[in-house]
Amino acid sequence: MIRLWIIIPFLLLVLQGEVLGSDLDSVLKGVNKKYHHMPGLVTSYTREVITRSMSMLGSQARGDLATGQIYFTPPRWLRMDQLTPERETVIASEDKIWWYVPNNNCVYLYSTKEFGRGLSILSEIFSGFTRVKENFAVAMVSDPKQEEYQIRLTPHTPWQEIDHITITLTKDYDVRVVDICNQFGTITRFRLENLIVKNNFEKDFFQFVVPEGARLVDRDAQ
Repeated sequence: MIRLWIIIPFLLLVLQGEVLGSDLDSVLKGVNKKYHHMPGLVTSYTREVITRSMSMLGSQARGDLATGQIYFTPPRWLRMDQLTPERETVIASEDKIWWYVPNNNCVYLYSTKEFGRGLSILSEIFSGFTRVKENFAVAMVSDPKQEEYQIRLTPHTPWQEIDHITITLTKDYDVRVVDICNQFGTITRFRLENLIVKNNFEKDFFQFVVPEGARLVDRDAQ
């Protein structure tokens, strides 16, 4: 009898792990089918920064809020036009990121490897998770019976500014929330909605030209 009390919970854990693993593969395939063949997309976003102390207060505290539009086209071109609280534009390619802040009349240029890992997560999602297992340990963190799926991505090689990413999806594999979590418990949360498939963008839409009179700050050169 004692042995059964030991063995049965162990078997349940093993079987549960098999179910979660199978469900994870199904979710990854569903996301790939949903996003990978899109010629391009546009989606509205709300970005919120939540500190550990804010999360303890729950809905009583709201973090730094911003809203805008995200544009994506394969293979890895991503553009974010922030509308509130101030207008800003970020354009990311495979290796460069341009960040234009009109109020400062300044353009910041970064290497994607040094600054853009958070943005690379969005590119990975919109590409349909084509390379996700190359860079992350992927795990299902929600009960498959719930109304939404949640998966967690943990970098194989530790990232200085990111501990893990939690992605919330609908049962139809629409990405709704992306939580980018650092080692100190701060979460940068993107809520996505109103996705529109975009067949083509205007020429040079993802190319950045420094506006006349704007100051260019090359962070790689510093």
